[in-house]
Amino acid sequence: MAIPWLTGSPGIGSSGGMNPRSEIHDRLAASLREARKARGLSLDAVAKLSGVSRSMVSQIERGESSPTVATLWNLTQALQVDFAGLLEGRPPPGIEVIHADATPVIAGRGRNLTIRILSPAEEVGRHEVYELSFGAAGELLSDPHSAGCREHLTVLAGKLRVVSGDEERSLGVGDTARYPADRPHEIHAEGAARAILIVQDS
Repeated sequence: MAIPWLTGSPGIGSSGGMNPRSEIHDRLAASLREARKARGLSLDAVAKLSGVSRSMVSQIERGESSPTVATLWNLTQALQVDFAGLLEGRPPPGIEVIHADATPVIAGRGRNLTIRILSPAEEVGRHEVYELSFGAAGELLSDPHSAGCREHLTVLAGKLRVVSGDEERSLGVGDTARYPADRPHEIHAEGAARAILIVQDS
């Protein structure tokens, strides 16, 4: 369901004046665009972080589409601004806290795996931090990233097996593996496991 004040009819008595719906709609579009650019994010980066398609993000920024509540929530989480901040363009507080239930989650990137995004949105493509939670026999299979990209994987619980190209290593609790990620690479869990993954571009 779309947000009522973005999709409702124009207010009574607005003849000759600014349409309240258009004013909020345009402000939202402008604020979303400014928040994205302030963080140095491309449309593709916002789409990756939010799970909202690139074309939809672009349409919202141009004021051609009204976001649903779910879409707006995903965008505000990706840009790390609250709803009021998106509309008013307020800067984030000095100490920013992302509560556990508000941490963005990437779905569909592995088998029996949950990926939580811990790094700020503006770091996408440069220095990304993820928490990986594997179920039994969970796995993450990745295509090569950009040239020179490396990953740093630290096991918090359980056991993991890391494959990078033709190399393979087994890791236990507290172990860290650093490996090239500009080639096909995989992470496999032996039973349930948790880890922190840092993806660092060159």
